[in-house]
Amino acid sequence: MQGKFITIEGTEGVGKTTNIAFIQNWLSEKGVEFSSTREPGGTPLAEEIRSLLLTPRAETVCDTTELLLMFAGRAQHLNKVVVPALTMGKWIVCDRFTDATYAYQGFGRGMDQKLIAHLEQLVQKELRPDLTLILDIPVEIGLQRASQRSTPDRFEQEKVSFFHRVREGYLCRAAENSDRYVVIDASKALQDVQTAIRNALEDFYLKSQRKFN
Repeated sequence: MQGKFITIEGTEGVGKTTNIAFIQNWLSEKGVEFSSTREPGGTPLAEEIRSLLLTPRAETVCDTTELLLMFAGRAQHLNKVVVPALTMGKWIVCDRFTDATYAYQGFGRGMDQKLIAHLEQLVQKELRPDLTLILDIPVEIGLQRASQRSTPDRFEQEKVSFFHRVREGYLCRAAENSDRYVVIDASKALQDVQTAIRNALEDFYLKSQRKFN
């Protein structure tokens, strides 16, 4: 049986790391074989591309360069990690995927959505996530949390208005396809956030079992 592909999305400081660990524990309790990965990154080469993308630099990075690097890393990641695992029946839990490209490069940078869609089809063919959890939080709260975490990377140094556009991008995509996306209010207490995540996962798991049976 083909594995399932779950992606976790959100702007800065939404708590992805903590809640991905919660999802991993939930899958383990269910006895589901899975792998966790991230984008950009996921393979040695793709991690080098991640470093190129996130490292602050004096040279301005062209928007098109940024977009192409994102998809170059994604192509390597899919070829070496995601597709082989799904083919073997493993579930994949991925910290960000192509929705982040639509949100950050599309809405945040103002790049052509049709161009992103063309690259998406070129690199992914028909592969799309089975479930996408969007951890949503007011931008200012998220940035405050992120600032306490580590030195800001190249994206985290963007203006607040950039992240408002990114958040809008995520919410727009969720509104367009409610079958795949679940928006989680990440501003609530952690216990409430994880209850909402568990409910979404349980619902998805039951639907997956029905299709298999």
